[in-house]
Amino acid sequence: MTDPAPETRPDDAIRVEGLEKLYRRTLPGDRLRTLKSVLVEGSLTGNLRREDAIEALTGIDFTVARGEAFGVIGGNGSGKSTLLKLIAGMLKPTAGRITVSGRVAAMIELGAGFHPEISGRENVFINGAVLGLSKREIGRRYDEIVEFSGLGNFMEEPVKNYSSGMYVRLGFAVAIHTDPDVLLVDEVLAVGDEAFAHRCIRRIEEFLAAGRTLLLVSHSLDLVSGLCDRVLWLENGKQRLIESPRRAIDAYRQEVAEKEAEEHQAAKDQRGDTTAPVAMSATSATSATADRWGSREAEITAVRLRNAAGAEHYHLQSGEDATFEIEVKTAAALTDFVFGIAIATPRGIEVWGTNTDLEGYVPASFTGAATVRLTCPALRLAAGEYTVDVAVHARDGAPYDYHRRALSFTVTERLGAGGGVGVYSPERRWGFTGDVRWTDEKA
Repeated sequence: MTDPAPETRPDDAIRVEGLEKLYRRTLPGDRLRTLKSVLVEGSLTGNLRREDAIEALTGIDFTVARGEAFGVIGGNGSGKSTLLKLIAGMLKPTAGRITVSGRVAAMIELGAGFHPEISGRENVFINGAVLGLSKREIGRRYDEIVEFSGLGNFMEEPVKNYSSGMYVRLGFAVAIHTDPDVLLVDEVLAVGDEAFAHRCIRRIEEFLAAGRTLLLVSHSLDLVSGLCDRVLWLENGKQRLIESPRRAIDAYRQEVAEKEAEEHQAAKDQRGDTTAPVAMSATSATSATADRWGSREAEITAVRLRNAAGAEHYHLQSGEDATFEIEVKTAAALTDFVFGIAIATPRGIEVWGTNTDLEGYVPASFTGAATVRLTCPALRLAAGEYTVDVAVHARDGAPYDYHRRALSFTVTERLGAGGGVGVYSPERRWGFTGDVRWTDEKA
């Protein structure tokens, strides 16, 4: 699926239009032909016929708004790193246009921009200069960079003696302290240790809260889901989907699961095993919609909200008992299943969610039909409108049936409880000491 070309907006941080990147195939005699193309045409891909080219990217169109975290997912060779290098200006597109507003800092290749023979301290100044800072500005930030990286004892060592994790620490510390408007991050964060990764994520969240823009490429779907507002799924250099993280990641996981099932079945056929495959194919599954998707190996047939008396009710008072009820059926027995429920505002802000896997339930078997109930003895939501997402999926996240906005309900404050802002309404009590006076009646 290809999305229409993006509209130009003044608040776009990144705009990609009709992007295409071709690489010349390496064939006998190409060395001479490539040299000629450079000398005569000024390009390695000038007059390149499509049959002689590898299409790294084709037909890519999207925009990223200022302050948005935009993720890119896909398998190896799908074009993710090529896309980041094009946006960073490290590569030139074959066709199309890329517009980036503001200062850009990129963490794309491990050790990129570092000179291995000189010290970490000298590399900080060189890297900072490449990213647009003066020597004086780098000097003012040097101590913060070193403290963030945690490499104080190694800054006078040549970086050729650094481990891959130390490369990442120093590179990220420099990039994030140059105050970029747009931060491009490739898979390199996966190289660092867990404590430093947490530090990086906290800093990225602060970076986004300040209205800056992030473009993140990662195979860690949990990281993409936790950080990003929208996700682009690339496959074989083409744009498959741009959607919310949950929708894009579930679609990607489903595709991976179906391909693995096909490969598994092909291997069984080759061995002469006639046992039917477990996973349903895309053609046999119920077609997905914008608000519902999955393989339908298990299917949600009804979703209800019940009050403390057990009656179906969609208007609650804050703090009232509530039970979310899901009816699910499966045609074939399952041993891998998770039931999940999430509450959000109508604008899509996640309020709270959980699933049986997070709560420690280990699946054994599920056959036929079942009713799943999640009871909240005191649902302390603030007054407002809410929607509910429900899902049944595999433990690795592959969706059987994901139903977004399966139902909606209204919460009102209890009589005399007062008001508040936000989505949570805790039990509360005011207290005052000193000479503080109030009128006899509250407003």
